[in-house]
Amino acid sequence: MKRRNVLLVDDDAHILEVLEMRLTALGFEVTSALGPEEALRLLAERGFDVALVDLRMEPLDGIALTRAAHEHQARLPVLIMTAHATIENAVLAIKEGAFDFITKPFHPEELTTKLNRALLERRWARDRELLHSIGEALASSGVVEHVLDVIADRTLEATETERAVVFLRADGRVTAAAAAGASAWPVDGLVACAEAAIAGRVPTSVTGAQGRVTLSAPLVVDGVAEGALVAENPSYVVPTEDDLSLLALFAAQAAVALKTAREQSRLRGGALAALGRVATQVAHELNNPLGGLRLYADLLENRLGKLADAQGVDLARKISRAVTHLGDLVTDITAYGRPAELQREPVAVNALLEECLALAQDRIVGREIRVVKDIDPSLGEMSLDAREMRKALLNLVLNGLDAIGESGTLTIRARPADDGGVDVAIEDTGCGMDAETRARVFDLFFTTKPNGTGLGMGIARSVVDRHGGRLDIESEPGEGTRVRLRLPR
Repeated sequence: MKRRNVLLVDDDAHILEVLEMRLTALGFEVTSALGPEEALRLLAERGFDVALVDLRMEPLDGIALTRAAHEHQARLPVLIMTAHATIENAVLAIKEGAFDFITKPFHPEELTTKLNRALLERRWARDRELLHSIGEALASSGVVEHVLDVIADRTLEATETERAVVFLRADGRVTAAAAAGASAWPVDGLVACAEAAIAGRVPTSVTGAQGRVTLSAPLVVDGVAEGALVAENPSYVVPTEDDLSLLALFAAQAAVALKTAREQSRLRGGALAALGRVATQVAHELNNPLGGLRLYADLLENRLGKLADAQGVDLARKISRAVTHLGDLVTDITAYGRPAELQREPVAVNALLEECLALAQDRIVGREIRVVKDIDPSLGEMSLDAREMRKALLNLVLNGLDAIGESGTLTIRARPADDGGVDVAIEDTGCGMDAETRARVFDLFFTTKPNGTGLGMGIARSVVDRHGGRLDIESEPGEGTRVRLRLPR
């Protein structure tokens, strides 16, 4: 792919000049630094693929500079150069994070071999991280659009191409389902390369106009090529077989994403169908006696209040709260199992957000919670089901308030999206979620709240999905949670 960028650090200008010429002749792009201070300035400004660092320098030696370099770029492989190699120096350098040791004067073969090994190790370390992030996306989301977006983003980063596009085949046509990066060329120009990989069911490279090489790997699901992952390169980049193999690996992950999302959709659909069949009967059987229990609890509370029986009043109120909780559970099951048809109408997004915050005010009383509204006033109307969308947004706002506890900040952001839709983010400074909770947050009846039904997040995502939108969650333990909604125009 692109020429690898080497940071060369030595306090001897003559050695820098000679080594820079040698590395340039080997095909590397070289950035020279005369001493550690200049090297630190360069590391703060840009990234490098590998570094060659002299051991004996002032005021920082090569080992100290290696530690400082890793604060700027954790995965940067560093080769320590010295004319006075000892086993003790080598052990110390490796222990402090150096990739390897190389002695002066340099032997061209040794220099080339160790640089290539360092670059290969860096690449595989990076690709392992990217594949791990894709695996997390697979585990935490059953929404295929979200997972394919992650695939495109990570493919772009791993292959260092201009643009990465995921194509899917549907109704006899191959269309772009997700993309990352930018190119002056229309995405339709990549369809032929995607179709070639789908037809041949093998990774393919195609040379197009101006010598641009495009790589494509098929997405094979249960033995059927259902799409392709395409990496588009600028004309000055010459991809290798390793790049094609890497693309094939990411395409395999995309295929797993498709299969997983469809299986989850099938299971969720079956669960919803079963839930829908019993929802009406459950509501009918429970609502009448629950209404009676609520009335009896209120009467009991009033009677005990007149008798000044404080303990009895408290018990009556607990009964009333439990009955209300059961009633809410019945309502949520009915809404989750048999969602109503959307009744779309022009809705002012800003007014809807303001209304949800107003409805949540009773949860803020008596707590030190600051609400920040960062809502673009230019947002206009959208075709939404106001009742359903209000239910989804209110669920997310209340979840944020519950996570905050007694003090913190809840932030509501809303911005126009590039496609004419709206991006909404609800952020809290609460307890956050670990990986297991993030993975199960949309599961039926899963909740971390003592009195939660485990249906709120599922209902919210169902509403957003039915509007053609997308709901994503970013959260870490102790760092709060950000829920992002994309509502298309």
